[in-house]
Amino acid sequence: MINTNISLTNFRNHEHTDTVWGTHVNIITGPNGAGKTNLLDAIHYLCMGRSFTSSSDLYVVKQGHSGFLVKGSFTGNIRSHFEISCSYERGDGKNLRVNDSPLERHADLIGLVPVVLVSPDDKKLTGEGPAERRSFLDSMISQTSPAYLDDLIRYRKIVRQRNKLLTDLGHQPDRLEQMLEPWDLQLVETGSRIVAKRASVVRKFRDYMEQAHEQLTGSGMRPSMTYKSNCIDGPDLTGDNIADGDIRPAYSQELAASVKKDCERRLTVIGPHRDDLVFFLDDMELRKFGSQGQHRIYALALKMAQLYYYTDALEDLPVFLLDDVFGDLDARKTDTVMNMLLQHPGQSFITAAHPDKISGFTGIDDQRIFEYHIEDGVMQQLIRGDDGLST
Repeated sequence: MINTNISLTNFRNHEHTDTVWGTHVNIITGPNGAGKTNLLDAIHYLCMGRSFTSSSDLYVVKQGHSGFLVKGSFTGNIRSHFEISCSYERGDGKNLRVNDSPLERHADLIGLVPVVLVSPDDKKLTGEGPAERRSFLDSMISQTSPAYLDDLIRYRKIVRQRNKLLTDLGHQPDRLEQMLEPWDLQLVETGSRIVAKRASVVRKFRDYMEQAHEQLTGSGMRPSMTYKSNCIDGPDLTGDNIADGDIRPAYSQELAASVKKDCERRLTVIGPHRDDLVFFLDDMELRKFGSQGQHRIYALALKMAQLYYYTDALEDLPVFLLDDVFGDLDARKTDTVMNMLLQHPGQSFITAAHPDKISGFTGIDDQRIFEYHIEDGVMQQLIRGDDGLST
């Protein structure tokens, strides 16, 4: 998939920006606060329908205005040419369109333009709690499987309804048991499919992770991961080809046994919304014992592995967004990442506040690299000529 051009109107510090992108590696330089990340965030909006830097669309609107508009054109194998737009107006909310036709659900956008994002926040993946890793796994799978995304949406609605019953009827156990039964059946049915799909994807994904980590480090240390669910006994569900039918009986038993605890806490404690993905280097659990450097490279390897996984799993290549992460990498690893992206056939976007970190890849005669510079929300493409680069 290629994002050929993008237009931003009243989007953060961009009053009006129109840019034509290169088809391979796009490098965006400029000082901190110039608007580099905002450009990647705009692309992310067109791929995922939301910001990766802000929790609310309202905060994305340029100061003094009531809304924003982002539009982009794409080419791919499945769709030869199409346009996506995302608009937001205070009071009216967000509107997503494909070829000027409104989407019935925001979820219908997911997977249309597969995207992989690398950002400084990726350190949370390996260093913080299970919610970060579940979010990574769910986002990755949802872009390859609409059925999984539908199950995820349905499951979350069921959990919310079940939690409401626990809150409202927790003091009436007989009535609560009767009311929970139909919701529990739906919970087990949908949740078992989620657990089975996660286990299947993690089992395949581990090979891509080993490849990416070895490319980045050359250390010989073997990364691995286990998927742990409280729905069914076992330290790791990825060892065997487990199906949702294998999960349902154990899940039902665990759910029934947890009713008293659920009533005390007024929430559902059993289910894939409480599962975890545990990362290892050789036999060392990364979150507990890994160094800062090991955490940093592991998180980056996860995203490179996601890029490789999508490349094999999907008919269209993903768009790759890399936001200002070179400041934490040494020169060798920076060069390695750049070469990995140059060797990959897909389109990538790289922001760098300190272009000296990638000086070996800028200002050179390489038709695969397209350079841009931005200051105060004003974007200029740097054109290669006989006298070097010019705007």
